[in-house]
Amino acid sequence: MPPTATPSQVESAQAESAAKSKKAKAKPDLRFKRLDITMKRHQHQPDALIEVLHVAQEAFGFLEEDVLQHIAHGLKLPLSKVYGVATFYHLFSLKPSGAHTCVVCMGTACYVKGGDKVMEKLQTELGIELGETTPDGKVSLMAARCLGACGIAPAVVFDGTVGGKLSPEQAVAKIKAWEGE
Repeated sequence: MPPTATPSQVESAQAESAAKSKKAKAKPDLRFKRLDITMKRHQHQPDALIEVLHVAQEAFGFLEEDVLQHIAHGLKLPLSKVYGVATFYHLFSLKPSGAHTCVVCMGTACYVKGGDKVMEKLQTELGIELGETTPDGKVSLMAARCLGACGIAPAVVFDGTVGGKLSPEQAVAKIKAWEGE
């Protein structure tokens, strides 16, 4: 600051100093620390990618680009590899999901037994497409290639609980029950 500083310059310098001080005292995001601990536990080996992505999904709710970059850097992998794995598996999401999730199995057995009709009915009722979340943020609608529950086809996962042999109307009734919450 020049020796002939005006009062406004002094105030501005003090404000900048206070802002820098606050930034220095800002607490680090503990979710990133959790990722770092997980990567360290696996000795930063690239084969720990899926485990680290699971921890990130659990901690952040979804996988933002900065989280994927942090993981890529920590495991010494190209971002394209991390992104490829995150988009391949249906359990990982790059967008925030709704308060409730509905995953319709579209595997062969479920499809043949009406999984496509369940999906169509849910899309119509919710007014959204596959992979979207309702405007009120209540429900996310997803599809899975196969849930491995072929004996109870068509299968739908409602907030982690598998429902089997569901008609489109039964699936909609489960979603409607969430509206009462």
